[in-house]
Amino acid sequence: MEKIRVCVNDMMQQGYVYYRTEPVGGNFDPEFKPDLTPKEMLEMGVFGGKYMTDCQDEFPSEWFEKARLCHERHVPEYNFFGVNASKPLSYWREKGWIYSDDPRGWFQWYCRYYMGRRCPDDARQIKRWKAMTRHIAQIRHNCPEGVLTCRRRQRQALLHWAYDSRRF
Repeated sequence: MEKIRVCVNDMMQQGYVYYRTEPVGGNFDPEFKPDLTPKEMLEMGVFGGKYMTDCQDEFPSEWFEKARLCHERHVPEYNFFGVNASKPLSYWREKGWIYSDDPRGWFQWYCRYYMGRRCPDDARQIKRWKAMTRHIAQIRHNCPEGVLTCRRRQRQALLHWAYDSRRF
């Protein structure tokens, strides 16, 4: 595959350059099997609609055609489960969980990974994604199958990590 150069100029990054070296949506690490694509996540409603409202030049326009976004503020009702399940970015920074090349966090990493970027932070991010399975176990243990109103915050948090809790 041909290397594709991407130059990012948005509110959080100016002049950041990376390369897409893998096919879109392909050649994922064998341990990384997300249920949802970034496009599906944006359409379902994640991060109160506020996430990535200034990044549309970096990603395919079709990702944003039906995305549930709000440029002005975080709106929990825009989330698929209608609840806020997010911590502020400042919390993630304080914990040291933000990789410098992805200042918006895991979802930004996932969008770029999905588009074909590979970087030194991939293994750490995939490990963090895998750690979310503990929430799947809790939902399965505590909720009747298919009852999406059970543990809505936990389900929304799983959605933020590309897990589709509608399946269990």
